[in-house]
Amino acid sequence: AFTAWATAALPNLAGEQVGVDGKVVRGSRDGANPAVPLVSAFAGQARWGLAPQAVAEKSNEITAIPDLLALLDLQGAVVSADAMGCQKTIAQTIIDGAADYVLALKENPPTLYEDVQRWLDTEVGQGRLPALETVEKDHGRIEIRRYALSNQIGWLDTKPDWAGLQAVGRVESTRIIGDHVSTECRYFLCSFTDPGQFAVTVRGHWGIENQQHWVLDVQFGEDACRARNDHSAENLALIRRVALNVLR
Repeated sequence: AFTAWATAALPNLAGEQVGVDGKVVRGSRDGANPAVPLVSAFAGQARWGLAPQAVAEKSNEITAIPDLLALLDLQGAVVSADAMGCQKTIAQTIIDGAADYVLALKENPPTLYEDVQRWLDTEVGQGRLPALETVEKDHGRIEIRRYALSNQIGWLDTKPDWAGLQAVGRVESTRIIGDHVSTECRYFLCSFTDPGQFAVTVRGHWGIENQQHWVLDVQFGEDACRARNDHSAENLALIRRVALNVLR
C-alpha cells in the first residue's frame, strides 16, 4: 500500500536518481534477537521515500534489494547503491528495468576491486584520464573531490558478467580541517559514460543518508524507539516514512 501511494504521487522516475541503502532500527534489538534491518529506495530530487522493506529473517540486503527494485517502474532512472548493492543480480535487475546504475565497489569481490583500482589509479596518475574537480567549503572544512570515469574497459575479463556495464569510475576525496588533511579513493561500476552525470550521481547518493536516514534518527528518534514486539518495529518505521513523505 505504501509503495502504491508513493509511486502514484511520483509515477514517473525518468530522470530521477533512486538511491538504495539499508538502515537498521537499532532500538529494536532484544537480547539475542538482532535489530530489524530495512532497505529503502529514495528519489533524491523529489526527496521522496519510495519503498521501504524489512529484510526477511535469515536473509540480507543482497537478496532484498532486487525484490525492492522490482516494486518500482525504474525506466529512465539512475539507481545508486553502496558496496552491499554491488551484485551481478542487482545490476541485471536495474538494466531489465530500463534504468542505469552507479554501484560502489569495495574489496568484495577482491579481484575485481583490485583490477579496477590498479587501472584507474594508473590512468589518473599518468594523466591519461582527466578528472572533474569540485571544491566545497562548509562547517569549517574544505572538501575537494576529483571524479574520473573511463569507458576503456575491454581489458576487464568479468565485463560480460555485469549487465549494462559501460565504464568504471574513481572518486578521490580530500578533506581539509585546519592543519589536518585526509584523502580517500572510492571506485564504482557504471552503466553510462558521461563523467558529469557520474559526478552528480555519486554525490547525490548521500541524499538517502542526509535527507531520509538522518532525519528519521534525529527528528523522528527512530533509533531511540524501543518498540520490538511482533512487527511493531517494522510497522512504526513505515509510519515514520509515511509522515516524512506527507510533510514534504
